[in-house]
Amino acid sequence: MKNYASLIITGSFLLAGFALQAGPKVTVDYNGNDAATSEFNFKSVPSPAANDAATAAKFTVVDGTADGNGGGLEKLHDGKLPDNSDDPAENFFFRAGTDGGRVQVDLGQVTGVKQVNTYSWHPGTRGPQSYKLYASDGTQENFNATPKREIAPDQCGWKLIATVNTKPKTEEGGGQYGVSISDPDGDLGKFRYLLFDIAAAERDDAFGNTFYSEIDVLDATTHAAASPVPAGDFSITTADGKCTIGINTALASGLKDWAELKLAPVLADWYPKIVTILSSEGYVPPTHFSVTLKPMDGVAFTAGRRVVANSAWLEKEITREAIGSLVHEEVHVVQQLGGNAVHNPGWLVEGTADYVRWFKYEPKSHGADLVWIKHLRHFTARYNDSYRVTANFLNWVTEKYDANLVTQMNAAMRAGKYDDGLWKQFTGRTAPELGEEWKKEIETQLATTPASAKGN
Repeated sequence: MKNYASLIITGSFLLAGFALQAGPKVTVDYNGNDAATSEFNFKSVPSPAANDAATAAKFTVVDGTADGNGGGLEKLHDGKLPDNSDDPAENFFFRAGTDGGRVQVDLGQVTGVKQVNTYSWHPGTRGPQSYKLYASDGTQENFNATPKREIAPDQCGWKLIATVNTKPKTEEGGGQYGVSISDPDGDLGKFRYLLFDIAAAERDDAFGNTFYSEIDVLDATTHAAASPVPAGDFSITTADGKCTIGINTALASGLKDWAELKLAPVLADWYPKIVTILSSEGYVPPTHFSVTLKPMDGVAFTAGRRVVANSAWLEKEITREAIGSLVHEEVHVVQQLGGNAVHNPGWLVEGTADYVRWFKYEPKSHGADLVWIKHLRHFTARYNDSYRVTANFLNWVTEKYDANLVTQMNAAMRAGKYDDGLWKQFTGRTAPELGEEWKKEIETQLATTPASAKGN
């Protein structure tokens, strides 16, 4: 793992921990691809704020064109962060083949700005940030609120605040960047408008525009509130003592007792078991992760070391699937596929999590075995149907061909080395061949097992 040291920059000069001149200070922090998580935690730069002066501000592209594959400008100030390092829809970036553009932020009124923080995340060359930040109160006679690139902002009522360039000289630059612009002597100034003159991070090909995840503007009244929210309102240590799980029920107070008395002990007990099931050479599992229960759409998702689950759904499933669903998410925490996730088959990723849940954690629930299948009105055996169906397929392969298949497949995905040829390497048969054999066995069992048959 490579971690860049935090940098302090004034103007365009790189400093060794002290300022050569008075004025704004630029602090740059970096998480490498293997250390970055969706929480954007840095040593020297605050994590993104959920509510700051930019939250209600108006963002406008004054020059350049947004890339249609990315999210809109709202992604820069909605308080929501990407789930992974290559998530175009959750980032704003300029169109491929262009050299960036300009984005204006209108705070709505003159505001005492204490700090401006920018965040980006990409596994390759679109991670580093390169821009100039200008600001204005908008009262100058020659003020131009929307200067095109051919116009120098400092010639039409704007003040240059800082120049930012986080590109490493000898590295590709993939990873997560946090930049904080502040003034050690007080506020940066009283401004209504900010102007980001953004350049592409690299120009070797058409895909050099940075994935910007969030822009925060902190004023005197919101600075304290902008501090990162704690990972959980209570925590528990796993059975092996090697991991701390923070659980946050602040937005789901009705689930607090259940989370503390029922959910937490299961997660703590099963974490080291899952680590054993999904071990690989040289792999060190996370030493902490968080679980947040809150109202939301869907059931649950995991991003790096952060699990978020729908509290309303959990309440409905409190005595049925609630705990098992979060064991499934805990598997994703242990999988730690990182930037390799986009290159791995989703059906195998989810099938692995359900395999651990249904065939290791709660096999007596019969949630993915023949008992479950028998109760379905229609069932088509496709090995790559994901979740429970793939879990059943994986269990069949481990019982008939290779007991270590799931462990080996996850290790390959974690290392970014998954290939369809691995199925034949481990079992002597391709995945489609295995799938066809498994399908025939399922069909035979369905034809011979009475509909009323149930497991013990």
